[in-house]
Amino acid sequence: MAADLRAAATTDKWFRLGLYAFGLMTIYPAIDIKGGRCVRLRQGRLDQETMYADDPLSVAKGFQAAGCVWVHIVDLDGAFTGEPVNLPAVAAIAALGLKVQFGGGLRTASAVERAFALGVSRAVIGTRAAEDSDFIAGLVRSFGDRIAVGIDAKEGRVAVKGWASTTATTALALARRMEDLGVALLIHTDIGTDGMLKGPNFSGQESFLAATGCRVIASGGVSRREDVAELARLARRHPRLEGVIVGKALYEKRVDLPELLALAG
Repeated sequence: MAADLRAAATTDKWFRLGLYAFGLMTIYPAIDIKGGRCVRLRQGRLDQETMYADDPLSVAKGFQAAGCVWVHIVDLDGAFTGEPVNLPAVAAIAALGLKVQFGGGLRTASAVERAFALGVSRAVIGTRAAEDSDFIAGLVRSFGDRIAVGIDAKEGRVAVKGWASTTATTALALARRMEDLGVALLIHTDIGTDGMLKGPNFSGQESFLAATGCRVIASGGVSRREDVAELARLARRHPRLEGVIVGKALYEKRVDLPELLALAG
């Protein structure tokens, strides 16, 4: 009886927080790899690096044990150099049976093909999407919805090459262009909030969702369970909000992955 009362109280709390609506979304735990290690950067800055694990595979195993289906992997070395560097680690994680969403240095068709051959489920294109619409159109023709485009925004403008450069293109304009090319899924990162543990840019994410008919994964700033609750409310208004990437908050133990996965249903 006491257990039933505790369960009912917990359910009521989650309903009041709006978290049950989050069942429509997917949690993507993030694994950023640099020099073969699992790290996080503050706002993408190389001089603001925190190392969390020597072995990204062990991190992925922990996420899998918690019950996650997807992981979001970024090859930070690849993002800065223009060619994936940490593919052996990516392949080892994919071999666990996890669905891998992977980006970082995927700037040629051969790099994308190599990633898929290693077991990657979805390739994320960033820099080349901002530079070459024909390249994206060709990838969409070849691979369909296995291609996602990452749109990383700094004060509304698209940042490229590991966020080292900011273009004149707005994130909203690039989103509309990618939709016209047939891209089904966009990953929208607000650089100003990324790694800061101060909460997402909710208004920015909502403006982005309103500007495109594509499915969207939100990224940047999740620091606590209540942030997920607010994204759930946003997903009610914009059902195309497909998921959220959670990074530093997991590593700093600000949120509990099994709980988030249970809420996501």
